[in-house]
Amino acid sequence: MPALSVPIMSALLGAALALCNVPLPWSPLAFVPLAAVLWYAAQGSDARGVSVRLLWSGVGLFTVHLWWLTAFLNKLLGTGTGVLAFALFLLEGAFLAVMAYPLARLVRDPVARVWALAGAWVILEWLRFLGPLAFPWPTLGATLLPSPAIQIADLGGVLLGSVLVTFTAASLAAFALTRRPWGRGRLLAYAALAWAVALGYGLTRTPGSGPVQPVLVLRTPFDSFGRASGYVSPEEQERQQRVASQRQTHGEVVVWSETAITAPGRPAFLPSFVGPGISGVGSGGAEPEFNAVAAIDARSNATSWSDKSKLVPFGEYFPLYRPLHPLYAIIENAIHIRLGGVEESGDPRPLTLNGVRYGAYVCYDSVFPWVARSLAKQGAQLLVNPSNDGWYDGWGVLQHFAMGRVRAIETRRWLVRSVNRGVAGSVNDLGQPVQTVAAGETMQVLHVRPRLLSGTTVYMRVGDLPALLLAALMIVYAFRTDGRARRW
Repeated sequence: MPALSVPIMSALLGAALALCNVPLPWSPLAFVPLAAVLWYAAQGSDARGVSVRLLWSGVGLFTVHLWWLTAFLNKLLGTGTGVLAFALFLLEGAFLAVMAYPLARLVRDPVARVWALAGAWVILEWLRFLGPLAFPWPTLGATLLPSPAIQIADLGGVLLGSVLVTFTAASLAAFALTRRPWGRGRLLAYAALAWAVALGYGLTRTPGSGPVQPVLVLRTPFDSFGRASGYVSPEEQERQQRVASQRQTHGEVVVWSETAITAPGRPAFLPSFVGPGISGVGSGGAEPEFNAVAAIDARSNATSWSDKSKLVPFGEYFPLYRPLHPLYAIIENAIHIRLGGVEESGDPRPLTLNGVRYGAYVCYDSVFPWVARSLAKQGAQLLVNPSNDGWYDGWGVLQHFAMGRVRAIETRRWLVRSVNRGVAGSVNDLGQPVQTVAAGETMQVLHVRPRLLSGTTVYMRVGDLPALLLAALMIVYAFRTDGRARRW
């Protein structure tokens, strides 16, 4: 087989997996192309061959899934700079390769390799949620969103969904590879049973019951690049939002988007806001920089604050900014935006307003399960996600919204979003959009009626432990299968 055909075949299989991912409606079929990826990678001639095949599958997956990053870089840095995104695609593929190499050395049988790679895939997804450069795109469990099976997220989080996807894919790949007398169809039957249980569980879930809290949310049309560079006046933005918020009715809480208010420090009084409500507040580049969310009463007093828990790598957080400042300065001069560094909390706290506890978290925080989980465990009755999706187009916006929907399922809380150029509205505790608006070039207002819910899900109690244990069991099964294959 020509050497070039391996990267091409691997990349095509990875691209096929991306084309069965969110936000596409057939994403619950992701286990089919994943089975092909595992089947092909496991047949590498040696550990290096397995690793190389997963490297290029990862590049294909991330290139298609994150194609919108190339458009973002072209808008930010100029036409042609989108190719820089391929450094990220290669890096993400390299993570898969590094994961695969030691396992392929320890496990030689192709069927056993399939199971080892499937279990390690889930563990690698978990690792993507950790560290200063955390970037959890894509997570296989989110592909279940169009299916009732996604409801198992309240038992083990989005990663439990990833276990279901990888287990099914591994069962298919192992069935295609094995010619031995034991267990050829048994694991496929187990996978079918797992799907039946997950679907049955999902179909029996019903929306929670609780008091209604009317909320007014905004979808603003501001150009994010103009806002950041100062070409769009913060005062004008606040004025337009204030005018739109005058449609507030009695008892409604107003929610504004991420950094909808610009203020130095964390002032006790925010006169530009129409309260009571919640708004994102940013420093606007003033020192110290921050990106926070505040509860504001009817008299414009900021009653409680919570800082953003997870910063966007190379967006709000720049590794080694001071030592590498000469390099960063070149970029700053090119885009007329100061990069700097924003304060990170890592300890989200609910906001209290008129006796209600709101689990408010800012934009990128919504892709990390631990943020919403922590807020719900502290008594948050409603999730609130002020966001700014104006940096991105297409799939990026929809993928961000999809991950937020999974947070609602994991915690069994309603979610409301006020957003700049994204999807604004409400999502119920089953992760189903109730009232949303996703397009338009004018200011849009929605009157949504989420319910205040309490209670604790299994996922809130145990976190990702069930998913990680099941992933580890797949790896243990791989070693057991490899031992049996050698004896056979």
